[in-house]
Amino acid sequence: MKLQQIDKARYRKHLNRVLAACIGALVLGSLGIARLLIIAFPSASGSHFHWNLLGVIITCAAIALVLKRVQHHPYLREVLYVWHLKQALNQITRRLRKIKAAAEQGNVEAMHALQFNYSGSRQLWQLDDNTITMDELALEQAKLDTLAERYQVEPSAERYHSSTLKQF
Repeated sequence: MKLQQIDKARYRKHLNRVLAACIGALVLGSLGIARLLIIAFPSASGSHFHWNLLGVIITCAAIALVLKRVQHHPYLREVLYVWHLKQALNQITRRLRKIKAAAEQGNVEAMHALQFNYSGSRQLWQLDDNTITMDELALEQAKLDTLAERYQVEPSAERYHSSTLKQF
């Protein structure tokens, strides 16, 4: 995955609309389906939990199918990019201790992974207005810069490939 510059205002606007549409569809769909099931199959005991649950499950499946079909629509470009970025950062985070240890030993691929992780995290946190931990990120970036200088390597987020994580 390559880091891309995206418009924060457009991303937030599209994300909020997608979330609102999903929430609205979930509420209306699950209530509507559950109501139809209750009318079609009334329960003598008065408990309709299973019909309500089935309404939620069917609606969630329908929303997932719709999102899957429209995921490549230009309207969802930024939302999908951020989703993929979060997945890529999560893959690195799961192996972060081993990656940092490898970077300490001078592993160039580990340094590229760390650079991608720090650059992607910075972008993600700025998009989500989560700037509280930016100081910690700056400290980690400084440590990476020191390692890069020691081993005469120039870490680049552009050179990172997720396939290199298998070695850690």
